[in-house]
Amino acid sequence: MDLKQLSTDLYHECDMCLARFKKMRELDADPDFFQDVKPYADKWHAAIDEWKDASLMFIRNERPKYVHKLQIDNAAEGMGQVFVQSFYKDTSKKRFVQTIQAAQYTIQTLLTAIDEKGDEKQ
Repeated sequence: MDLKQLSTDLYHECDMCLARFKKMRELDADPDFFQDVKPYADKWHAAIDEWKDASLMFIRNERPKYVHKLQIDNAAEGMGQVFVQSFYKDTSKKRFVQTIQAAQYTIQTLLTAIDEKGDEKQ
């Protein structure tokens, strides 16, 4: 999958995590780890790893002005955490929301850089 599509998918999945987190708190529900959490986490952690590798390669090759390795590393780590934490109602809401917002900001900045580099090549 290309970096732009993968970035868009992860951005939207962050929104889905926020919705799931709110729903789990409303329902006061506890998920089944092996039935619900693990399969979901395994799928998305693989996508996060792929995104991180592709993003770092893009940074090395294209040298975008406003996206750096540390931001990608932090966003990947944050998404890895919140994609699991979204299932648990006891997660700190403030930190959860801030982590999602930070990851989405980084993804949006990366998408802007991808678009700018694409425009330069045309």
